[in-house]
Amino acid sequence: MGQTSAIRHIARNRKALHNYFIVQRFEAGIVLLGTEVKSVRAGAIGLRESYGVVEKGEVWLCNLSIRLYDHRGYTDHEPRRRRKLLLQRREIRRIEQRMLEKGHTLIPLSLYFKGPFLKVELGLAKGKRQYDKRAQKEKAQMQRELQREIKKYRIKT
Repeated sequence: MGQTSAIRHIARNRKALHNYFIVQRFEAGIVLLGTEVKSVRAGAIGLRESYGVVEKGEVWLCNLSIRLYDHRGYTDHEPRRRRKLLLQRREIRRIEQRMLEKGHTLIPLSLYFKGPFLKVELGLAKGKRQYDKRAQKEKAQMQRELQREIKKYRIKT
């Protein structure tokens, strides 16, 4: 019988859902150095400006910020270096084909530990226009008002 391992979220890119339509989601492993893993476990990570690129059949995560580990010895890592992502070949081909279409980009949505392994949830995304963002904001406001009215009605009866 297979065991389901607990998922423990480390970081989320909340601005991604505001700025992009997520077309498709992927889960990838990430190649890290020892001090990077320790920094990630300590929560010293930033996803906001990072993005993915496909080069020579490999997917790389660029601009992911992992602060230097406080208790490091002589070893060190570059905080914003490119990090290789581990995906299956067919997923890489699918991502590459979609990224060739105009307006598609690859962005990390969240980082989490799945058992002992650090995973990245990637989103194949298409940028939102300003009017899309406004419409989404109005829809959320209307939803909040509706929920408020429902709650008020339930209390009275």
